[in-house]
Amino acid sequence: MTARAPLRIGITCYPSVGGSGILASALGEELAQRGHEVHFIGYERPFRLPIGAPRLHFHPVVINDYELFKYPDYTLPLSVKMAEVSQAHRLDLLHVHYAVPHATAAILARSMLPPESRPRVVTTLHGTDTTLLGRDPGYGPAIRHALDCSDAVTAVSAFLKGEGERLIGFKGQVDVVHNFFAPRPTQRSLEEVRRELGLNPDDFLLFHSSNLRPLKRVDLILEALSLVKTAIQVKLLVMAGGSFAPFAEQVRRLGLENHLIVRENVNAIEDYLQAADLGVFASETESFCLSILEAMCFGCPSVATRVGGIPELVKDGTTGILCPPGDAHALTASLLRFIEDRSLRLEMGAAARVRAKEFFSPEVIVPQYEAVYYRVCSLGQPFRSRMGGPG
Repeated sequence: MTARAPLRIGITCYPSVGGSGILASALGEELAQRGHEVHFIGYERPFRLPIGAPRLHFHPVVINDYELFKYPDYTLPLSVKMAEVSQAHRLDLLHVHYAVPHATAAILARSMLPPESRPRVVTTLHGTDTTLLGRDPGYGPAIRHALDCSDAVTAVSAFLKGEGERLIGFKGQVDVVHNFFAPRPTQRSLEEVRRELGLNPDDFLLFHSSNLRPLKRVDLILEALSLVKTAIQVKLLVMAGGSFAPFAEQVRRLGLENHLIVRENVNAIEDYLQAADLGVFASETESFCLSILEAMCFGCPSVATRVGGIPELVKDGTTGILCPPGDAHALTASLLRFIEDRSLRLEMGAAARVRAKEFFSPEVIVPQYEAVYYRVCSLGQPFRSRMGGPG
């Protein structure tokens, strides 16, 4: 038995399109490829999690709608399934993404098990559980309790770590482990994708990807698009993690029907990323912004707002341009710089690709998570003393 023996890891995340679910799925894949046994536990299989991959398993949570409850409960069924999987597969730890309700469920699951069978709990903060729910008196105390009871807490940016301390009042150790992205091979050629999108050879393609929540300020992006669309033939590709219907009226009012391409709930994002010339993001706040990193991996720089954890990812003036939040004129001016200066776009795009690989690749980030895992598994008793080798 060695201190670096493979681990049995349970992972719970929100399975829908979004940065936390994408990160958790990619992390699970990377861990399985490194020899760890990974068990995803949740109400639905994460949308990017492959089926049939070695050492990668999914355990669905069944949610019953009892008349006794006004709203269906998820936390209790999740905690029971976590306890069942932990005991049946002798998990070393539960890594939960988002404090609510996942960390709460993990803490409850751990308490259901006998002391010798209890997995460690690692909680990763991604954003909403801190910046929004953390300040809500109906959630804040529960989030703080879950963090206090976790064996380790990580945050995807230094900004988010600070927000956890400020909004939740959490005083424990928080490890900053940034997001990572490893592009999958494209399934179609660049020419095929551009034909599908209806692009002419000289068309300039802007790219935006998000869940379209109000704080993403898609309205501001559309306003900026209306101001740059006549510079050359500019089109905006929106890869939407939600319905784009709420923006239909603004699109019509601004005359953007022929300048907008929407794809909802896309899985093979790499096909589209290779076709993008420039990313555009106008969020009011961001804990990290995985979509920017995804673009960087394809040599695509971004214009984004200088908020939250984005400055930790984008090196302003080198791998992209950062603008004040809510400033449509600054956003427009920055877009025009790239549209009118191809050499600037290529130079910053190349630098973005290098930065992504140097600081935000799985080779850099996954070992940081492994270090957290091994640290918490060594707490209180000899590592894996009750389990023997991997089964």
